[in-house]
Amino acid sequence: MTYCLAIAVDSGLVLASDSRTNAGVDNVNTYPKMFSFSVPDKGFFTLLTSGNLATTQAVVHQIEQDLKHDLDLAEGEKPVGSFAVCKDMNEAAKYLGTLAVKLKNYYERDLNQAANFDCTFILGGQIIGEPCQIFMVYPEGNFIQNSPYSPFLQIGETKYGKPILDRVIKRNTSLEAAARCALVSLDSTMRSNLSVAPPFDLMIYEKDKLEPAHVMHYKQNSPYYSSMRKRWGEGLMELFNDLPLFDWEKNDK
Repeated sequence: MTYCLAIAVDSGLVLASDSRTNAGVDNVNTYPKMFSFSVPDKGFFTLLTSGNLATTQAVVHQIEQDLKHDLDLAEGEKPVGSFAVCKDMNEAAKYLGTLAVKLKNYYERDLNQAANFDCTFILGGQIIGEPCQIFMVYPEGNFIQNSPYSPFLQIGETKYGKPILDRVIKRNTSLEAAARCALVSLDSTMRSNLSVAPPFDLMIYEKDKLEPAHVMHYKQNSPYYSSMRKRWGEGLMELFNDLPLFDWEKNDK
């Protein structure tokens, strides 16, 4: 399994992912699930991946190849289609969905393999002149954008890390607060599900910068992550112990 999330606030984007992949309890590995692509004077894109590893790696490789081709076009040569020629983030999500379906069909139909090659993506980024946006791209190639009322998207093992996002994240939340919330969301998921684990990748993107402001990589024993999860755990226990007593407990005292 996996857990990735993206948060869109007024001042930019926060994207985070774990790095655990598994094909059963005896085949657990660590692979990055966050990939960024920069188009000079055009835009910045970050991809979070979930699903079949062969498909997601093939998609990332093809994005890199398409982008290189379109950025190095000779005069009179036609672009193959890439993030470099997308007019807005909606078109970028469409390109990603089409590419993912094409590669999935290659494995399933052309190679006649019976495995499940589905994959799901979160695409976040910004094109010059457009707002920062995040999209969920499904295995069928269709996609949705986040809601203004819930400015985040999740893929993978989402249920354990969602309550903190629901309580904290608003459109006017600061990027730093959103990043801390994302890290707590990852930690909460890891504590309840063995298929999610560090290292965690965390990126902060400030709107209109066209490059990440901060890129962080946290292992289990990274000082900041260790301190944060200790403080979070202690704070939860303190709050829990401070909850109002039942009436009969008051009377007993």
